[in-house]
Amino acid sequence: MATTAPVHPVDEVPPVRQLAAFGLQHVLAMYAGAVAVPLIVGGAMKLSPADLAYLITADLLVCGIATLIQCIGFWRFGVRLPIMQGCTFAAVSPMVLIGTTGGGLPAIYGSVIVAGLAIMLLAPVFGRLLRFFPPLVTGTVILIIGISLLPVAGNWVAGGAGAEDFGEPKNIALAAFVLAVVLGVQRFAPAFLSRIAVLIGIAVGLAVAIPFGFTDFGGVGDADWIGVSTPFHFGAPAFETSAIISMLVVALVTMTETTGDLIAVGEMTDRKVEARSLSDGLRADGLSTVLGGVFNTFPYTAYAQNVGLVGMTRVRSRWVVAVAGGILVLLGLLPKLGAVVAAVPAPVLGGAGLVMFGTVAASGLKTLARVDFKGNDNLTVVAVSVAMGVLPVGVPTIYGKFPDWFQTVMNSGISAGCLTAIVLNLLFNHLPAKAGSSVPEPDGLAAGGGEQGVEKPREEIV
Repeated sequence: MATTAPVHPVDEVPPVRQLAAFGLQHVLAMYAGAVAVPLIVGGAMKLSPADLAYLITADLLVCGIATLIQCIGFWRFGVRLPIMQGCTFAAVSPMVLIGTTGGGLPAIYGSVIVAGLAIMLLAPVFGRLLRFFPPLVTGTVILIIGISLLPVAGNWVAGGAGAEDFGEPKNIALAAFVLAVVLGVQRFAPAFLSRIAVLIGIAVGLAVAIPFGFTDFGGVGDADWIGVSTPFHFGAPAFETSAIISMLVVALVTMTETTGDLIAVGEMTDRKVEARSLSDGLRADGLSTVLGGVFNTFPYTAYAQNVGLVGMTRVRSRWVVAVAGGILVLLGLLPKLGAVVAAVPAPVLGGAGLVMFGTVAASGLKTLARVDFKGNDNLTVVAVSVAMGVLPVGVPTIYGKFPDWFQTVMNSGISAGCLTAIVLNLLFNHLPAKAGSSVPEPDGLAAGGGEQGVEKPREEIV
C-alpha cells in the first residue's frame, strides 16, 4: 500500500470551525496594537475623525493582505509560518516628526514606499546573517521580546494608556478575572477549548464588562457598513531626502525585529528558519510596506503578540493565521465589524496579554536551556543583552538627548537587545581565546570562552 508523507503541523489545515475560532483569537490578540499606530500618528497630526477612521480601516486591510502574503506566500515572498503582520511601532516617532514638520502624510508615504523597496533589496543580505543567530542569541532575543511586551499588557490591565480611569481597581480586577478564566480553561477544559483559552477569556470578560459599564457599542452605529481604501487617498507621495533617511533607519530596525520574531516562531513550530526562508519573510515585509505606502498606511512587521499566542496554544498551522488575515481584510472593508472588535475594553485584553507575552519570554528561556553556560562567557552575553533590551522599556526617555537616528534604533528594546547579543556573541565566542581563560570561574560570570564558545550548527548545540 502506498503511504502518504506526514504533513508538518505548520501545513495542517484544521476543520473550518477551529480555523474560524483560532483565527479570531489571533485578531483579538493584535487588534489593539494594530490600530494604535494610525491613532497615534493621526492624532499627532490633528487629523479629523473621518480621516482617522480612514487610516484605521486602511491599516486593517493592509494588515490582512500582509498576513496572507507572509503565511501563504508566493514565489520568493512569505516565510510560510504562522506570522501575523501589523504596523511597526519603531516608525511612530519618525512618522510623527515627518508629518508635523511640513511634510504631511504625502512625505510619510513617500518615505514608506522607499523603505519597503529597500527592505526587499536587503532581504538576501539579512538571510546570509542567519549564522550569527545561534540559540544563545535567538533565546536572548526571544526573552527580550517577551519582556518588552509586558509593559504593553500592563497598560491594558490598568485601563489603557491615557485613560481617565487608568489604574482604577475595577480595571485591574477585570483583567485578573480574565486571566483566571484563561488559566482555568487552559487547565481544566477539553483539548480543543484549551487551545482557544484566550478567545474564551476575552469573550467572558467582554460579557462581564458590558453590564458594569466598561464599554459600549455606540461607535458601531456610527461606523459605515462598507469602506474601501483607494491608492494615494491623501495625495501623491512626496519623496523628501530627510524623511527617506529616517525611514531607512526604521527599515533596518524592523528587519532586525522581524528576524527575531521569525526565528522565535520557527523554534515554537519545530520548523527552523533557514537563510532562504528568512529572506522570503523579510521580502514579504518589504512588499507589505510598499503596499502600506500606496494604500495610505505605514510600515509593516511581524507582530510579537501573536508569537506568544502560537507558543501558548501550541496551534502551529499557518492556515489559522491566514484565516486571521482574511478576517482583518473583512474588518478593513466593513468598518462596522471593526467597531465591534474595537469595543473590547483594554483590561480584558490585558488579562489575556499577560499570559501571551509571558509565554514569549518563557519560550526564550526554553531556547536558552539548550545553550552550554559552562566554561565560557555566555551568561555575560545574556545578562548584558537583556539589560540593554530592558533599559529603554523601563526608562523610555533615557536616550532623549541623543540624535533621532540613534533613538530610533535604541528606543526599541528588541533591536537594542538583539544588536547587543550579536556583537557580544562575536566578541566572546568568535575572537581568539585570551591567555589563561580555559578554567571556568565558579559563578560562570567571567569565564573565558574564546574558541570553546564558537557556535556549532544549531542541531549540534546541547
